[in-house]
Amino acid sequence: MSTDKEKAVVLLSGGLDSTTVLAMAIQQGYDCYCLSFSYGQRQTVELDRARENARLMAAKSHLVLNLDLDKIGGSALTGDIDVPKNRSAEEMEAAIPVTYVPGRNTIFLSHAMAWAEVLGAFHIFIGINVLDYSGYPDCRPEYLAAFEKVANLGTRAGVESGRNYKIQAPLMQLTKKEIILKGMALGVDYSRTHSCYDPDSEGRACSRCDACQLRLKGFQEAGLVDPVVYQLKGWK
Repeated sequence: MSTDKEKAVVLLSGGLDSTTVLAMAIQQGYDCYCLSFSYGQRQTVELDRARENARLMAAKSHLVLNLDLDKIGGSALTGDIDVPKNRSAEEMEAAIPVTYVPGRNTIFLSHAMAWAEVLGAFHIFIGINVLDYSGYPDCRPEYLAAFEKVANLGTRAGVESGRNYKIQAPLMQLTKKEIILKGMALGVDYSRTHSCYDPDSEGRACSRCDACQLRLKGFQEAGLVDPVVYQLKGWK
């Protein structure tokens, strides 16, 4: 009897959420093929964390693709737009933030779909979360359902194999506290993750951008201390 594991492509940014998703996919018994992107983002330190975690967590393979999304621009993460700082929860939820990267999840999932088709994998994991990123249009359940339909209609594997692609977003409805506790139970070392949108030249987190504030709030609510290094002391 074959002992081959089911394959899965895991979108791995190097952040808290995607690293937790990788741990979950491994725990569920998948052979994980991690996919990351160098897309012109200002927080390139996250790619170092992605490479480190893919290796230490025994991913079957880790592919890093280069995309010049900074040439398109339109985002604080890929251009000269200032990253918002010290915003309240109400301000974060009021409108789609300037840290939204136009088309990013669609571009990432399209590449993941293509690699999955080549690998013979029918599961794609992504660490999006609708509670923390309610302003992002490509982090909604209906968006994932639509992309899943595209994958099954627009690929040879989807049409001919008799199987369906499944886009798995296990963190979709979890709070940051719940994500952290889930990851801790699975042995995730969060000191090897990066969330900050605007780190300094040494890779230290700013503590003031939306991503940092959501992360810090999650650790505080979980009764834990965030193990990453921050630029400023006394951020609470």
